[in-house]
Amino acid sequence: MEDNRTAVDKQGLVPAMREPLELSDEREIDLIGLFFYLVHSWKAMLMACLIGATIMGLVHTYFVTPTYEASTELYITNTDSMISLQDLQIGSALTEDYQAIIKSRSVLNQVINDLQLDKDYDEMIKLVKVSNPSGTHIIHTSVTTDDLSLSRDIANDLLNVCIDRIFRIVGTSEPTIIDYSEAKAVKEVTPGILRYMAIGGFLGIFVVAFFLIAKIMMDNTIRNDDDVEKYLQLPVLAAVPYFKENN
Repeated sequence: MEDNRTAVDKQGLVPAMREPLELSDEREIDLIGLFFYLVHSWKAMLMACLIGATIMGLVHTYFVTPTYEASTELYITNTDSMISLQDLQIGSALTEDYQAIIKSRSVLNQVINDLQLDKDYDEMIKLVKVSNPSGTHIIHTSVTTDDLSLSRDIANDLLNVCIDRIFRIVGTSEPTIIDYSEAKAVKEVTPGILRYMAIGGFLGIFVVAFFLIAKIMMDNTIRNDDDVEKYLQLPVLAAVPYFKENN
């Protein structure tokens, strides 16, 4: 019998009995099948979307502090009635210098002292943004805080201080004030609740999709004939059907 079994083995009739079966380490990802699997799990993803949106909506309502932006504008040019091309060129060249002066330590510290703010220079500079619209001699300054009146007061005092400082440093005529900040012009810039809810919904969908994909990638269960040939590299000679007995 031993010789017969050996002979049978040498003929290759039962090669699977010689070594334990191992699953292939390489797995192909069926993107189409994965897509339909995620579509089939739409209920879980919808629930995660609603939960994520609700959580972020509550975060916005109870934990997000409203912020307000106040803005002022300066016009940089010669104040004489006759403006030459050279004046315009000089004004354009000085625009960047003026922006640097506005955010300088001496200017911001003066604003802190004027308004008796409980802030230092590093905190103050984070509240101030200075920009120059392309192709203009206008300097736009904005201040953003969590208090409407404070944003307006800082913006206006900053405008007054920087005009005096620019005149003393640059030595030309003072910039012309276009707009002071007014309470009715201060706008709330807090991201809206809908944006927070949309972000929460997308995060919920992403988290559920991630776990569903991870579950598929880690699942090495053999479920059908195709899996046998795919992972064990063995042909399927026969299959035994399974019928669930009804009570």
